[in-house]
Amino acid sequence: MNPPQTVPPARRTVLTLGAAAALSAVLPDSSAQALPARPPDDPLSVPGQLWISHGLLHHSTVLQAFAFDERRRHMYALQVMQGGVRLPGERRVYSHAERQARGDLCLNRLSMTGALTGYMYLKGFGHGNAALGVESTARTAGVLWLEWDANPRSGYGRGIARIRFAQGQILTSHSRAVAGYHPVPGSTANTIALDAAAGRLLLRYNRDGAPRLALYDFKRFAAGDFRPLSDVKQPASDQDLPFQGLALHGQYAYQLLGSGYSSDNPTGNSRLYRVDLRSGAVTGQTVERSGPTLTPREPEGLAIVHTGGPWLCLGYTQGPAGNRAFSLYYKAIN
Repeated sequence: MNPPQTVPPARRTVLTLGAAAALSAVLPDSSAQALPARPPDDPLSVPGQLWISHGLLHHSTVLQAFAFDERRRHMYALQVMQGGVRLPGERRVYSHAERQARGDLCLNRLSMTGALTGYMYLKGFGHGNAALGVESTARTAGVLWLEWDANPRSGYGRGIARIRFAQGQILTSHSRAVAGYHPVPGSTANTIALDAAAGRLLLRYNRDGAPRLALYDFKRFAAGDFRPLSDVKQPASDQDLPFQGLALHGQYAYQLLGSGYSSDNPTGNSRLYRVDLRSGAVTGQTVERSGPTLTPREPEGLAIVHTGGPWLCLGYTQGPAGNRAFSLYYKAIN
C-alpha cells in the first residue's frame, strides 16, 4: 500500500499573520490567540478590517469555507484536494479536476490566527462550498456539520453530515463515523451554517434549479425532524454570481456572492447581503470592498465570531494558481 503523497513541507509551515499579531487580545490566556478589539459599529457597507493575511492550508487549492470553535480556539477550513495526491487504498493519482468531480475534500484545522495544526480527508462529500458548522460544548470537541454525498454529475453535496475531526483520518461518504442526513430529497448544492447559541441550523439547497434558504431547530434537525421553521427563496439568485459564503446570526442570514478579478470583472463584483429569514426580505446589501489589492480576490466563505463581537468574517483567495493562500477580514454586525 502506498502512503499518501503530501504537499511540500514549506507549505505546511510557512505562515504570515500580517496584522493579526497587532490586533488586541480578546480571548483570555494567550496573546497568540488574538481577536480584534471591537471598532465602532460599522454599517454592512464599510470594508472589513484585515485579520489574517496569507494564511496557508494543507493543500495548494483555494479555501472554500471556514468556521470557528471559539471555546477551543480552533478554526476549521475546507478545500477541494489538489491534484497529484494518492491516498492509501487508491489505485492511482487523481488530478484536481477529478477530485473536484468526485467531491474529495481536505478538512484543515488551524489556530484562530491561522496556523495549521492538523488535517484529514473527506472523500465523496462535495465541493465544501460557502460554509460549515461547528458543534462545540464542554464535552464535544471537533464535531462538524458540512456538505455531504457528492452528486456524481456535479461534485456538489446532496445532503449534510455530522463528523468528528481526527488528525490524518480518511473518511468516505459511507464511513461508519459519518452521520448523514438528506433533509431535502432530490436537492443538491447543500450548504450548512450553525448558530449554536440560538439553537438554529441554516440549510442552503438547490432543487429544480431554485436555490432556497431553510431554517431549522438544531436539536430537532439532528434527531431527523426536517420540518423547517422557515423556507425562503435565496435572494439575488438571478444575478448570475457564484454563491460563495453563508453565515447565520439570530434571525438573519448573511450571504456572499461574487467571483475573482478577471478581464470581465476588473474592479470586483463581490456582493454581501443580510436576509431576514422570517420573510426572506433583504434588509441590507452592499458591494463588498474588503481586500481590494488581493489577487485574484475570489470571495470564499463567511463565518461568525461571537467573542468581543459579534463579527462577520469574510474569506478571500490570494496568490497564483497552484499556490493559493487566503486572507480573512472582519466587520461588526448587530
